[in-house]
Amino acid sequence: MRRIAYLLAPLLLAAAGCTATTEQPERPAPATRAERPSPFADCTPLTVAPAAASPTSPGKAVSPTSPGKAVSPTLAGKAGDQLPDLTLNCFTGGTPVSLRDVKGPAVINVWASWCPPCRKELPAFQRLSERADGRFQVIGVNSRDSRGGAQSIGEDYGVDFPMLLDQGDAFQRALGRNAFPLTVLVDADGRIRHTDATGALDDARLAALLQRHLGVRV
Repeated sequence: MRRIAYLLAPLLLAAAGCTATTEQPERPAPATRAERPSPFADCTPLTVAPAAASPTSPGKAVSPTSPGKAVSPTLAGKAGDQLPDLTLNCFTGGTPVSLRDVKGPAVINVWASWCPPCRKELPAFQRLSERADGRFQVIGVNSRDSRGGAQSIGEDYGVDFPMLLDQGDAFQRALGRNAFPLTVLVDADGRIRHTDATGALDDARLAALLQRHLGVRV
């Protein structure tokens, strides 16, 4: 029995060594997938006046606002009012943007990826931004939407103008509007000239609105 034990000992040690050397090393956790780059532009230029911004068109009345007094959110959607006193995040990150600091003239388009009329009109707003030529700004406000949904639509439709995020629809509530899509025209003084909620806008309708309310030809 002792001789058998001596003979078996090397075999047992060899088996033990094989087991030890063939253990699989612990696998590192998979690397986190980097986020896709944003299709939208940075929001920093929104607070810089367009190079060729025109003054407020003559003959259009402007509702007076007391200096230093915030416009009531329930009144902020009337023609002549300032933009609501809200601060929204930019899709690309960075410093949040105060709407009161946005420099006009500007065309603000409120949209969501789940809204068919919004998707229908987005290409027209993209073409409008390409024709702006420093005379006005085109700004998107993605509302009540997911970041992934907005990202996908931006990529699919080739939309690259600056995009603000408003997941809680604070902008629309401040304007007293509950419509998708929603377009707001802002003059060079930062005051609302027109709010449109008639449905999907095309190139011709956008051009007519800009000429009528902002005195800009496109």
